Amino acid sequence: MTAATATDPGLAGSQQWVNPVAGLRHTGTLAWRSLVQIKHNPMELLDLSIQPLMFVLLFTYVFGGAIAGSPGEYLTFALPGIIVQNALFTTMTTGFGLNSDLTKGVFDRLWSLPIARWAPLAGRILADTVKQAWSVALLLGVGMILGFRVTGGVFGLLGAFALILAFTLAASWISVLVGVMVSEPEKVQIFGFMVIFPLTFTSNAFVPAETMPGWLQAWVEVNPVTILSDAIRGLLSGAAAAGPVGYSLLWALGIALIFAPLALARFKRRV
Repeated sequence: MTAATATDPGLAGSQQWVNPVAGLRHTGTLAWRSLVQIKHNPMELLDLSIQPLMFVLLFTYVFGGAIAGSPGEYLTFALPGIIVQNALFTTMTTGFGLNSDLTKGVFDRLWSLPIARWAPLAGRILADTVKQAWSVALLLGVGMILGFRVTGGVFGLLGAFALILAFTLAASWISVLVGVMVSEPEKVQIFGFMVIFPLTFTSNAFVPAETMPGWLQAWVEVNPVTILSDAIRGLLSGAAAAGPVGYSLLWALGIALIFAPLALARFKRRV
């Protein structure tokens, strides 16, 4: 029995030490695996594309005139908030895909190979970060076609991209924690609608805070979605944004410090 255990390929592959450089290569390979799957499941790309486009078009042309006086004026205000909302919802795909891989035994098969044990999870997060970049670029591109203008220059545009990706990378740990806690992938989506939906709508992502009741404005001012939306608006428009950017980074750091250890600990128990 001892000899059989020692020569078991699955056990040997999962226990052998892998140097960090090889682990990064494994992470890239597994991230590419997740991205290539879109070719066989185009509905995933549609989910990343159609829903944000619907929000932009519907909010701009249905609510724009009533809220800001014209669709163009409202687009200038609301597009950054729509980008933030969509980015937060997209983080849920990390937990959804992770839970799906866990329940279907994909991680067990991957760990039977001589790869770094952290590579499958890191690859999933890296692939979803690439998807985030696609969604942000798509929303900005469509917004510019509709009349939105980036007046903050190249550095403002790159800064907005970097900030939204950094924040959602931190927020993805919440999705990872939910993904390893629930029994079915669909429950990750339920969590997203129960938490992210009210969080984004009780912010200034879509309407100015001063139009809300006084008791709600107190929450809106400290809501991380409000702070991130203001930061993205400032970077894209060239307005002063140092305060919101700094507070957004502090929120991202705090979320990562709290939820990353919890998610990793629960992940280790799950597998």
